[in-house]
Amino acid sequence: MMQLIDFFKTKNYQITFSSPCAKNDNAFDLTTIGVEQVSIELNHASFDVFIKKLHPDIVLFDRFMMEEQFGWRVAEQCPDALRVLDTEDLHCLRKGRQQAFKEGKTFDTSYLFNDTAKREIASIYRSDLSLIISEVEMEILKNDFRIDSVLLHYLPFMLDEITEGTIEKLPNFDERQHFITIGNFLHEPNYNAVLYLKETIWPLVKKQLPTAELHIYGAYASQKVNQLHNENQGFLVKGFAEDVHDVMQRSRVCLAPIRFGAGLKGKLVDAMQNGTPCMITNVGSEGMFGSMGVNGFIEDTPEKFVEKAMALYTNKNIWEEKQKNGIKVLNERFNIKIHQQNLSLQIEEIIMKLNDHRLKNFTGQMLWHHGLQSTKFMSKWIEEKNK
Repeated sequence: MMQLIDFFKTKNYQITFSSPCAKNDNAFDLTTIGVEQVSIELNHASFDVFIKKLHPDIVLFDRFMMEEQFGWRVAEQCPDALRVLDTEDLHCLRKGRQQAFKEGKTFDTSYLFNDTAKREIASIYRSDLSLIISEVEMEILKNDFRIDSVLLHYLPFMLDEITEGTIEKLPNFDERQHFITIGNFLHEPNYNAVLYLKETIWPLVKKQLPTAELHIYGAYASQKVNQLHNENQGFLVKGFAEDVHDVMQRSRVCLAPIRFGAGLKGKLVDAMQNGTPCMITNVGSEGMFGSMGVNGFIEDTPEKFVEKAMALYTNKNIWEEKQKNGIKVLNERFNIKIHQQNLSLQIEEIIMKLNDHRLKNFTGQMLWHHGLQSTKFMSKWIEEKNK
């Protein structure tokens, strides 16, 4: 979201960030970068007044749930506004994989075509453009859900280049110690990965490296997370990281044994930006590296995962090679200039031919005619009930 805000700022847009969520103490204060912040209510006509007065040229929805809540109101009050959906990741893919994992089954389309998919794909069709963070998810949407590519735009992380000067300042192999993992604990794939580390991976690592520690960082560490902390085992739950760059640069290897999920993994970007090689699963690495070299190793079985983690942790030559891979991946696959330019061109092209663009999206028109009425009138019913 911060990268998208930065993109629109570079295009000289006046940005208003509106949210029905209570502000968290750790949230970035957008007013410091000239972005107005407005609190809005769910199921309330005050939003209609607000959006009509604002009269935006573009409205960006953060995930399909927000498009469900506010999309119809935007369409009614500002019909000429370009409606863009930021999917973040495919929720139906993540939920389907999680369900398959729970059942111990192989993931297939029977898990993909779930109830969340029906809502999420409908939201994509109702939007003028949807931002898709992973090439893998682009292919799933086009091949499995048969969505026309003109409604989709591949937009991964947009990152500044890592310069030679920055690389030279990074702590080297000998200046680092211990392992790290990081991730928001409210996100189920992250908690599951930490539990997997605790029960399966870390005991195998500790057996070979008795003095090693695993430092676990993440926001919203609940009691079930904190109770995993064990100093004798070197399994240390640290909680929220005030400075991710500091903790990542002090660590030698990042462990990311993610067993289900979707999208791109921010923890891998954090690691690569700070020169920290990673041990990853196939699900965790999805969409990150393309055909390029990995900034570590990809393994799914516990034994292989630990074996390669040992190689990363103890072999300086391997470690340095994987660090270079990560920096190259960031600079070539997630280059901010390339992706900002591509997004700008796509938005400008659709705005110029918005009516024609919508006319060709007959499925979207059909959903506007029928499908969202239930959400709309449920919202109106709640609004009346709350009066």
